[in-house]
Amino acid sequence: MQIPYELILGWRYTRAGRATRRNGFISFISGVSMLGIALGVAALIIVLSVMNGFQKEVRDRMLGVISHIEVFTPSGGALPDPQKTLAEIRANPQVVGAATFIAAQALLARGEDMKGTMVRGIDPALEGQVTDLAVTSSTTLAKLVPGQFGVVLGGELARAMGVREGDTVTLIAPSGQVTPAGVVPRLKQMTVVGTFDSGHFEYDSALVMMRQDDAARIFRLEGPTGIRIKLKDLHQAREVAVELSRSLSGDLLIRDWTRQNRTWFSAVQLEKRMMFIILTLIVAVAAFNLVSTLVMTVTDKRADIAILRTLGASPKSIMGIFVVQGAMVGVIGTLAGLLLGLGIAFNIDVIVPALERLLNASFLPKDIYLISRMPSEPQYSDIMPIAVISLVLSFLATIYPSWRASRVNPAEALRYE
Repeated sequence: MQIPYELILGWRYTRAGRATRRNGFISFISGVSMLGIALGVAALIIVLSVMNGFQKEVRDRMLGVISHIEVFTPSGGALPDPQKTLAEIRANPQVVGAATFIAAQALLARGEDMKGTMVRGIDPALEGQVTDLAVTSSTTLAKLVPGQFGVVLGGELARAMGVREGDTVTLIAPSGQVTPAGVVPRLKQMTVVGTFDSGHFEYDSALVMMRQDDAARIFRLEGPTGIRIKLKDLHQAREVAVELSRSLSGDLLIRDWTRQNRTWFSAVQLEKRMMFIILTLIVAVAAFNLVSTLVMTVTDKRADIAILRTLGASPKSIMGIFVVQGAMVGVIGTLAGLLLGLGIAFNIDVIVPALERLLNASFLPKDIYLISRMPSEPQYSDIMPIAVISLVLSFLATIYPSWRASRVNPAEALRYE
């Protein structure tokens, strides 16, 4: 199959230009444009991959404490028939685990210190089915013995109140009991049997876990207030929640993990979108450097264009030659940027520690940041738009200079040659 001469000439103009000083400068500008596109594409891939990595790290730590889906009553009271609801939930093929729980709010006091807390009554035997925290802290949760009113505190909460394992704290329930002297708040002395660290400050600083039957006695509930569910695929949580809303009997509310933290995830997506737009401008600036490169090339090749026109080349073919030249710069720059960006993104766990040792610095100090390593997760859904946008911008930058080349008058161009 014969290769079109437009492609051959376009590729020749792309790699030529080093023989003379004038053409060498044009080649240098072309190389700068190619390097700019490559660096812009690489920067986009690296930044978005790191943002994806941080999002995944925070999400995984968050899901170590919360479940994929929660089912509860609109009033927040006890479930009418928890065993029936459990059976209906486990009938869904996407569900891998389900456990009942009690959710309530209370005050935790020790001396003059008092903190508002989220109390979660759990069954330690079933908790491992719905959260990873129960697996990592299984020995701690096993210390929750029925009737002894033990509690497990988040690490930040324990440090803020200055308590350790074996200390006693006072739990103050929100609803008091009526006495002849008036409404008296219900107090209960609790023993701290352990602490946990999930890596998520919101839960480490406010969550208190105890046995489900102890929580029912303290808050005067007849049974669990909700059911926590773990799925095979956490990304299917919203779809499974819709399915459960149709299959579960009774008046129940269903909330998946994306709705529990909607504000945080929306903020991350907005930040990621703005970062994509800002860094795309780098690629746009580099791509439109091709305009000046091609304008100088067209000026330099006026005699060649005139000769091709006298040999029968059409304006469309002349335009195609310079479109190919600019597109080649865009394609090579985009491919180089993809290789560089993916190479760094996939090996950032090796590159960042090496830079820290070389510079004798720590980019994410452990005493300041919860995540002390630089995570990275390149995603196909980010990489493909980056490559397509880079190629499209490069192509658009070639249209005007190529059109000017196709308008060159052969007689005017050869007059002084």
